[in-house]
Amino acid sequence: MHALSPYRTALVLGLLMGGWHLLWSALVLAGWAQAVIDFIFWMHFLKPVYVVEPFETGRSLILILVTAAVGAVVGYCFAWLWNRVHE
Repeated sequence: MHALSPYRTALVLGLLMGGWHLLWSALVLAGWAQAVIDFIFWMHFLKPVYVVEPFETGRSLILILVTAAVGAVVGYCFAWLWNRVHE
């Protein structure tokens, strides 16, 4: 079993999470986010109750940076735990 690099795993998961929220921010900016979230709720048999607010650059940056940081921490911890279990 190959060991995972905690730093590379942190980078990949951080980029994935940050990129996902960058896409969400782009949907909000384009005005398409409400339709997307309504569709997601609809296909899960849920009645949409959330309203997407107008785009704000500062809030968007916070969203992207925080989720990227959380993804990096989770990725690092996952790789560390994986390596410990497979020693």
